[in-house]
Amino acid sequence: MAPESLLVAAVGDIHGRFRRVETWLDALAEARGRPVGLVLAVGDVEAFRHADDHRRKAAKRGMPAEFAEYADGVREMKRPLYFIAGNNEDFEALHDSPEGFQLAPNVHYLGRAGLKELRGLRVGYLSGIHAPRFYEQPLKRPRSLDTAKQAGYFRAPEVEKVAALRDMDLLLVHEWPRGLPQRAQEREVPPPGRPLPSYWIGNPITRRLVETVHPKWVLCGHSHRAFAVSLGGNAARPLSRVACLDQAARPEESVFWMEFQGREVTCAGWGVSGQVSWRAGQPWGLGVLPAPVGTEPLGTTGY
Repeated sequence: MAPESLLVAAVGDIHGRFRRVETWLDALAEARGRPVGLVLAVGDVEAFRHADDHRRKAAKRGMPAEFAEYADGVREMKRPLYFIAGNNEDFEALHDSPEGFQLAPNVHYLGRAGLKELRGLRVGYLSGIHAPRFYEQPLKRPRSLDTAKQAGYFRAPEVEKVAALRDMDLLLVHEWPRGLPQRAQEREVPPPGRPLPSYWIGNPITRRLVETVHPKWVLCGHSHRAFAVSLGGNAARPLSRVACLDQAARPEESVFWMEFQGREVTCAGWGVSGQVSWRAGQPWGLGVLPAPVGTEPLGTTGY
């Protein structure tokens, strides 16, 4: 018997917008005619469990303190959501559980670095972004604004932990691997209205990590724009397909879904229309991106 198909949705930087993400996932499930079995978030979720903490510490303080409703049991996520930390989180609440924990029903922090098996998929993860000055320094308890900011930087032992892993279906990172636009320009011409971002987006540590571990898929956020590129694809470096997600302002570029048959993706798409933009066997790159919405420049640094 063929394994049951699994619909997985990835979401870009939520920045506290939990209600709209749930609405988007409802629409995606209806469009695809099946439930969303697993939701993955690539950091800057901002799951502040207390409204006062959100108002004091959130990157976008004008947003409602929505996660407090889930933490208090007023609302409950309909589907299991697993997230990594970005560089803007409630690090005081996350610090004592570096291996992850459940913050609220169906809301799980994966942890700072490692691998978990979710719905039969091997999902690796590395929280945070690269800050060279702190890369070799020990992680301090986030007791102040400075140490809370430093908690959003990954450390060398965490990278080494992930680098030792193999046979990975998905790798979740917050910051892009360095050099993705250059890699894309070597192969493709960007679609009209979608100029390539700066070559300097991302960090070299994550790039080396991808080229060491060779995950089948890499999902990332932070730079608040959608992007798609392939890395590797030869005998020395097996193919990794990279999907970068916009922040959760609109679903067209911040939601990316995949249908798995066993551990292989059979088709994938952007947004919540259910329209397929890629099928197994087709090339992965700029051509799979959704049509650009508007012409305003998109950010390249994240909050």
